[in-house]
Amino acid sequence: MGRIRVLVVDDHRIFAESLAAALAAEPDVDVSAAGSGPAALRCLERAAAEGRRYDVMLADADLGTVTGPAASVAVARVVPDTGEGVVDGISLVAGVRSLQPAVRTVVLAEKDDPHRAALALQAGASGWVAKDCSLQRLLAVIRGVLRDETHLPPALLTGVLRELTAARKHRTESERLVESLTPREREVLRCMVAGLGRKAVAERLFLSPHTVRTHMQNVLGKLGVHSTLAAVALARRAGVGPAELAGDVVERGGQLA
Repeated sequence: MGRIRVLVVDDHRIFAESLAAALAAEPDVDVSAAGSGPAALRCLERAAAEGRRYDVMLADADLGTVTGPAASVAVARVVPDTGEGVVDGISLVAGVRSLQPAVRTVVLAEKDDPHRAALALQAGASGWVAKDCSLQRLLAVIRGVLRDETHLPPALLTGVLRELTAARKHRTESERLVESLTPREREVLRCMVAGLGRKAVAERLFLSPHTVRTHMQNVLGKLGVHSTLAAVALARRAGVGPAELAGDVVERGGQLA
């Protein structure tokens, strides 16, 4: 298999350095460490540009933890040059999957959590491993994911399968509801996913604010939800992406951003 290049990503410096040192003691492993999601993405980008891509990324599950709806969206948004912004562990997995799909990712967790483990797998992770596992176990996982294996603790298997089955059911139902929308209503929904307020949607689609309001009400009604936030969450489950925005200044929820 040759030498394995590993990137450890954890905002607990002592843990990251200790793990990196332990892995580096292996004769076929080269290791680097990053203390945040943005730093990890910069590391990966720099290594790719220099022709020395990483093989495996080990990411802390609680890295820059984001709570609320954003935690399940799994999208990495950073400013590469300055490192501004917050990238939580699962979002980092999704970002790496999108930017460098050849890099295998393994999530390191302090506790078993079937829901978050399922989210990690959906985001593109190849494994979920306890932080207190033995070094030999971790090395076995690293080598295993490079053979396209998926690694989960046995105690998590049933819970993760249940979560993935439920997520697939919710996605199917969400897709059915989205398909009930007219083409114009889907366009309005994509604008809502992009965070555009009514006035911005009207300007983008060359419609009156009153017409946009009607379309938004129809969207909420057909999706069976009572708020824009719920509509956006359902749209995300159905795989609906945001409308592409032109320009840097857009109206979000009625306010300029």
